[in-house]
Amino acid sequence: MSDRIIAARVVVCSPGRNYVTLIIETASGLTGIGDATLNGRELAVASYLADHVAPLLIGRDPAQIEDIWQYLYRGAYWRRGPVTMTAIAGIDVALWDIKAKAAGMPLYQLLGGASRERMLCYTHADGADIAEALDAVAAKREHGFRAVRVQAGVPGLNRIYGVHGDGAGDSYARPIEGDWDTSAYLRHTPKLFEAARERFGPELHLLHDAHHRLTPNEAAQLGRSLEPYRLFWVEDPVTAEAQEGWRRVRSQTTVPLAVGEVFNSIWDAQLLITERLVDYLRATIVHAGGITHVRRIADLCALYSVRTGFHGANDLSPVTMGAALHFGRWVPNFGIQEYAAHPAQAEEVFGWDWSYAGGHLLSGEAAGHGVTFDEQAAARFPYRRQYLDVNRLTDGTMWDW
Repeated sequence: MSDRIIAARVVVCSPGRNYVTLIIETASGLTGIGDATLNGRELAVASYLADHVAPLLIGRDPAQIEDIWQYLYRGAYWRRGPVTMTAIAGIDVALWDIKAKAAGMPLYQLLGGASRERMLCYTHADGADIAEALDAVAAKREHGFRAVRVQAGVPGLNRIYGVHGDGAGDSYARPIEGDWDTSAYLRHTPKLFEAARERFGPELHLLHDAHHRLTPNEAAQLGRSLEPYRLFWVEDPVTAEAQEGWRRVRSQTTVPLAVGEVFNSIWDAQLLITERLVDYLRATIVHAGGITHVRRIADLCALYSVRTGFHGANDLSPVTMGAALHFGRWVPNFGIQEYAAHPAQAEEVFGWDWSYAGGHLLSGEAAGHGVTFDEQAAARFPYRRQYLDVNRLTDGTMWDW
């Protein structure tokens, strides 16, 4: 054994958002940083790591990434699920960080070298109505973005996720409740994208998130109605669990489809990939078992002409973004990377060498994944309980979110 793990500790902090960070130290003096954030359930993962998993790492060779991954996955008996796979991901990314630092090279080089120099990214623009949403798109385009996810309020609905905030408000006592009317949404959304194409022309990539709220038949209706506006994709039109239902959507519309930010393993995506029911797979490194497992998902995708489109909201820490960009720099079937800027306070805790320029993200060249973590600074931002939104129909029925 050339090296061994001597410490593994978990830090939970809230510099604008809650983040769970894992720090692994080795006898040779190397440190690896991993992200284990599960938005709205952060402490569950922190406990899983600190109370159950971290003690098992002490004394192990950090270079044995595959064996450690299999030990934590197969050895748990209770496999998969967001808590387990997020915890494994935090460890896995920290170990890849250590391995790349030991090799003295950026992570993408360790994975096999660059397939591209930069990664196309998209950001978010929203508004209470169509006019406000289009003004937000214009502002993003002025900042150089070539791809924008567009969401707009629906007349008659007071609050919709993706339009009036993201649930990270001042009150954390209970989840914020949105409301929903599918018929109103299906009537209104084509008008949004008709107006967007009239204002911005054909070259700007437009994306849209339906956020799991539709039945397969409703999703097919949405897709057909949006075909004239040539969207880059429609994301999560139906629930991820209803995988057979995607056959209906795919058979009825040519609009590109994306799914997977809630996936935790290759088994969640197997049918969708092998039947070519989606065009982009959005499983994120932090929630799908780390680089070791997402690499297998991406390889399966490549066999069926499915490309990556990793989730990249700002509730994933800069560590995940750094790892995702090194992965995206290497992976042959890269599609696009979501990019929502992190809170300003996060820059006091995390340092990174990845960057944004002209509608693209660039991975850094530092050894490892290029993201650092300041534990002393993190102590200034204690954890605050926070929930994701929930969603109800206008009659009060709980609905998909």
